[in-house]
Amino acid sequence: MQLFKTIDDPTLVALLRDGAIGVLPTDTVYGLVCRAADEQAVARLYRAKERENKPGTVIAGKLQQLIDLGLRARYLKAVEQYWPNPLSVIIPCGSELQYLHQGKDSLAVRIPSNKPIQELLLKTGALLTSSANMPGEPPATNLSEAQHYFGDSVDFYVDGGSVVDHEPSTVIRIIDGAIEILREGAVKMDENGRITK
Repeated sequence: MQLFKTIDDPTLVALLRDGAIGVLPTDTVYGLVCRAADEQAVARLYRAKERENKPGTVIAGKLQQLIDLGLRARYLKAVEQYWPNPLSVIIPCGSELQYLHQGKDSLAVRIPSNKPIQELLLKTGALLTSSANMPGEPPATNLSEAQHYFGDSVDFYVDGGSVVDHEPSTVIRIIDGAIEILREGAVKMDENGRITK
């Protein structure tokens, strides 16, 4: 298990590309992460998190990474005006991404506005992320809380200090052209889908 002080360490990129799972500060809260295209790493992440039928969120550095993963361009192009932002959009997807969506036939995806995270994603490819906590427990707000949850079951930790004042991403879905806010978070929206903050 390795400990990093920043997310721009080349060794961290290599670990993720080789199938590692670990904890790092995302654009919102501490997340348990792995490469979204790596089915074995995704399975390990869901086991470590004890997560079933509640898929994580896929974050990407650019739209093309989500298309390359297998999400349909037409769904992504319809919402790309919301990114980059801490705003996750539920996108329909098929059985080829079953290993990611765990039978839900949709995934929350976003392109973060946080520059260090964006740069990491451009090097690693899209990452699957899930808040760093166990079911029913509060998300980790610092490194020691994350280590308490996952111990040696992950390959690395990145110490990003305290994120106690960070909000999770806002989560929306679009049904028949109308926007439904599933979770209010870092991005505030009005009923017409306009970002107000």
